Amino acid sequence: MVKSMAANRTSVEAAPQRRRITRNSNMMSPLEARLSLVLALASQTSSVSQRLLMDLATETAKYVFPKRFETSNLEEALMSVPDLETVKFQILSRKDQYEIRELEPYFIAETTMPGKYGFDFNGASQSFNVLAEYLFGKNTKREKMEMTTPVFTRKTQSDGEKMEMTTPVITKKLEDQDKWQMSFVMPSKYGSNLPLPQDPSVSIKEVPRKTVAVVAFSGFVTDEEVKRRESTLRNALKNDSQFQVKEGASVEVAQYNPPFTLPFARRNEIALEVERKQV
Repeated sequence: MVKSMAANRTSVEAAPQRRRITRNSNMMSPLEARLSLVLALASQTSSVSQRLLMDLATETAKYVFPKRFETSNLEEALMSVPDLETVKFQILSRKDQYEIRELEPYFIAETTMPGKYGFDFNGASQSFNVLAEYLFGKNTKREKMEMTTPVFTRKTQSDGEKMEMTTPVITKKLEDQDKWQMSFVMPSKYGSNLPLPQDPSVSIKEVPRKTVAVVAFSGFVTDEEVKRRESTLRNALKNDSQFQVKEGASVEVAQYNPPFTLPFARRNEIALEVERKQV
């Protein structure tokens, strides 16, 4: 009887111990927890790294395997442009010195450049960065949009210009001296539903359908080069039997390539808006 009571007491005392042992065996030690966390983070990092590498490879391919425009001479044959979305156009005629294009409507993000020169490094870099910030998330939706090409730089007349945003409509009066403006072409998938800029110096504008005379050239763009080529284009258009420079038209410069592109492979264009001659 005594032995049986002792055995029962031993069994009762051992039960909690077995429960404690069972509970402890299901618990994770601090070392095991740290190792598990490290492995989980490593797995997640690997997955993110693979996605980033794939994105990087996709973006790099756009520059490593560029597309080319139709060419009319050796200089143009050596030019290339990144495989990015660009303005759609139809070639109406092609001459030895220029071609006439009809551009489809498109939207731009635009900012006024500091100073009176369009192609000094500091001013161009500052304006480019302002537009890039808007494109890559400094907007009301904090949305990152895809890069397009080209980057436009144009001279605006001193009487000011009306710039239409999706809402509201803003009229921006420029200073008495002529100013240059830089603009990015917006991805066409947004149409007029583009996120609004957070930076008040950036405005959104729709460019209507228009006809332009275009000359392509390689190398780096300078103000002197633009003046020389604009003068040559205006003189050439005087002999065009179908088109003439539209009254008040200002020169517009398109640059298609990133800064690291070799000069001979760069594609730049100057354009003047034209209209058909009255018969």
